Amino acid sequence: MLGPLNDTIHGVISMTWPVVFISAVIMVSTRLCYLLNNKEKIVIYKELMMLIFAIYILCLFQVVTFQDDATWASNNFVPFQEILRYNITSRLFWKNVVGNMLMFLPFGFFVSYYLKVDKIHLPFMLVLVTSLAIEIVQMMIGRVFDVDDIILNLVGGMIGYLIYKVLKRMGERLPKFCSSNWFLNTLMIITLVGFVILLM
Repeated sequence: MLGPLNDTIHGVISMTWPVVFISAVIMVSTRLCYLLNNKEKIVIYKELMMLIFAIYILCLFQVVTFQDDATWASNNFVPFQEILRYNITSRLFWKNVVGNMLMFLPFGFFVSYYLKVDKIHLPFMLVLVTSLAIEIVQMMIGRVFDVDDIILNLVGGMIGYLIYKVLKRMGERLPKFCSSNWFLNTLMIITLVGFVILLM
């Protein structure tokens, strides 16, 4: 069942890697020059978090503006109409339903992390506004508006928010050294290496 999802992820990577690579080089070199020029301390996990968020936004932009829809697709303003027509074991369910939720999971996590929110209202509104903007733009550039995509994006964004809350509470209960920069730097590097190995 995860095959279609893996195909989608690899498809996104193959489509976005040029813009991601060039943008990452520009962002990293500019940020590094800024930190060194202003003699600011470099905290690896914080810098990597900002870079990952920026790369995620770039990938999101590429996917929602350049991925082709089927020619027969039309606008959908009826909630759950598209979601309910997929068989849960089908390739399209994993690509369109699960994929749309996973696409906004990082967004919900990152906005919660950077805004340090305790309540769900703010990330909910940000996910809603962003998803609505995407659907309107898609309709204007010849793709389709789908209210079900907004619903699925909201679900994914809220899962991201919940993951942030769980990790925050876990962090508060862990030993003090777990919140130190060296520990978080090491953890971030190991996580990134593991993610790259998983993709390969």
